Amino acid sequence: MLKKLWNFLSRSRGKKDTVDDIESVMQAVDRERLPKHIAIIMDGNGRWAQRRGMPRTYGHKAGVESLREIVRACNELKIPVLTVYAFSTENWKRPREEVDALMDLLVEYVYKEIDELDRNKVQVRAIGRIHKLPEKCQQAVAFARERTKDNDGLILNLALNYGGRSELVDAVRSILQMTADKKISIKDIDEQLISSHLYTAGLPDPDLLIRPSGDFRISNFLLWQLAYTEFWYTDVMWPDFRKEDLLRAIYDYQNRERRFGGLKQK
Repeated sequence: MLKKLWNFLSRSRGKKDTVDDIESVMQAVDRERLPKHIAIIMDGNGRWAQRRGMPRTYGHKAGVESLREIVRACNELKIPVLTVYAFSTENWKRPREEVDALMDLLVEYVYKEIDELDRNKVQVRAIGRIHKLPEKCQQAVAFARERTKDNDGLILNLALNYGGRSELVDAVRSILQMTADKKISIKDIDEQLISSHLYTAGLPDPDLLIRPSGDFRISNFLLWQLAYTEFWYTDVMWPDFRKEDLLRAIYDYQNRERRFGGLKQK
């Protein structure tokens, strides 16, 4: 079984996975040691489309299918938190047509998926400078939050108009305002206080970061929270990313030793 599993994990995406292979990796994943928080940089949509002679927006639409499957998989595995990088503060630099298409896709995703998300007890949240999104996007996000706020299943964090540096700036501003209002002193500022002023306040830091598409950078994503996160990279483009890829990442994560700056356990 171990040989079979290794062949599955190391094989390229060009071949179709058999049911036995998927079952093997599912059996190998330890359900007692799952990451509490998975973060994903949903990358490669545009390149995936261009390789097929299609516009970049076609790739973004295809990427929604991957998001749907991964949300379902994380919910089935009972992963507590999934944070997906949907639109960065730098993405505004892209062509207006592509940005408009992404905004429309966000609204479409929320209203199309909300019934299933709510039925499966998924709680939808959003992190980033949401107030600078188009009004229709703000309304869709507010609707999803309100509709699912009492759900106790997977927490789905949509990172929208998000930037790690912007998040830290907003946290600093908030803390400085507290000092100006005499609510805290400078001596009160520590890591815990800073964490409590981040967009992800109250959530565990990611245990596992997944980056599809073959790039090796974090692209201004969760700069504070990723301090001790395990990174997992794959050449698979996001529109091709499926449940078996998620399982590969989790299996690999479970076979690493996390020391958090300490020494290897004997």
